Amino acid sequence: MSNSLLPKAGFLAQASDSLVRLLTALATEIDLKEGEVLFQQGDDGDALFAIVSGSLEFSFLSQDGRKLSLDVMRAGALFGEIALFDPGVRTATVTALEPTRVRRVKNADVLSAIHKTPELGIDMISLAGQRMRWMNLQLNEQVFLPMPTRLARKILYLTMDESKTLSTLSFSQSELAEFVGATREAVSKTLSQWKKSGVIEASRGGLQVLDRNALQVIADPDLI
Repeated sequence: MSNSLLPKAGFLAQASDSLVRLLTALATEIDLKEGEVLFQQGDDGDALFAIVSGSLEFSFLSQDGRKLSLDVMRAGALFGEIALFDPGVRTATVTALEPTRVRRVKNADVLSAIHKTPELGIDMISLAGQRMRWMNLQLNEQVFLPMPTRLARKILYLTMDESKTLSTLSFSQSELAEFVGATREAVSKTLSQWKKSGVIEASRGGLQVLDRNALQVIADPDLI
């Protein structure tokens, strides 16, 4: 297993070094093949995960049976942290988009370790509060931000690789619509406008950001 510490990102961005070392010591590694499912929506969840390499798609099955893509996460991302505090049913399906390695930290192991080192429990409570505030912010954005702003933010996020350079996005317009909770027609119209303005290049093979600064302004109107 890798000796490197879990990434101080996402849920662990403000974690103490002691807590990160503890969680790292408890982690085990899992290798996934392309298309392999880490867990399904509705499965029992009892662990935090960190992506070591590769990428994972997060999707949700709606009541009418439609698959809704929620997110794509890459190396360095963490997810499933709620299960460290309250194991329960998974609300999404996680699928490997390519060969992927993750590290898993189980709830039972964390609780056992905290019983031995109670002061680390304070760190965990603090992180839980920070995560709740972040989730409220995400909900507010989804409800109140206009669709073009949500779409710009999602494209910027999905086309940013580890070296902070541009990359091509291979999702269809229908899949992008699923990401931002909009119709394919609305997304197609918006992308056409951005293409005419030279912000993106779009084709059946995918989408590439040509003017990242312009897209950033659309994503964050307060910068204007």
